[in-house]
Amino acid sequence: MRWLAKLVWAIAALVGLATIAVGVWMMQAGIGTRTPPGSLETRVARTARHALIPAAARNRSNPAAATPDIIREGMEHWADHCATCHGNDGGGDTEIGLGLSPRAPDMRTPATQNLSDGELFYIIENGVKLTGMPAWGNGTAEGEESSWHLVHFIRHLPKLSDAEIADMEALNPRGPDEWRAQEDEQKFLAGENASPSAPAPHGHKH
Repeated sequence: MRWLAKLVWAIAALVGLATIAVGVWMMQAGIGTRTPPGSLETRVARTARHALIPAAARNRSNPAAATPDIIREGMEHWADHCATCHGNDGGGDTEIGLGLSPRAPDMRTPATQNLSDGELFYIIENGVKLTGMPAWGNGTAEGEESSWHLVHFIRHLPKLSDAEIADMEALNPRGPDEWRAQEDEQKFLAGENASPSAPAPHGHKH
């Protein structure tokens, strides 16, 4: 049994060294999110994500058919709930998406598109710890149905058209100033006297 004891000590030593290495790295990197994760950290995180999603969840099939109406419903859901971080086109090039650590991923790339429908659904419903991805699941059948529709739209992102992106811009969340500016513009185009007012500038200011 001496070999077993040596093996246990060897494993404990490796875990200890890994813990020390992670601690040193975290002290050097700090808690800021301005520096994106490196390639090694990204690979480790994606491997861990895959391993921690239950196999039964990974292997689930999308019960909804990918009809134009279903994809449209997923698009509307995306524009209202997801585009703030991921962008209408799924590229993640938004103020919030670029400020997260890790960055909001480009959902059109193989890193996302190669995930199974079950994995995408699980992530939408449950979120991902230590990232900016929240859990959108609410425990209802209607909520799950919307998530499955969203999975179909994520598959559609690589071939999104300019017309669809324009439609989504009208569905994106807006602040009071933006809604007021849109209303003024509509009145102006309808021939009323009010001239369209400029929307409030975007961006975080110090």
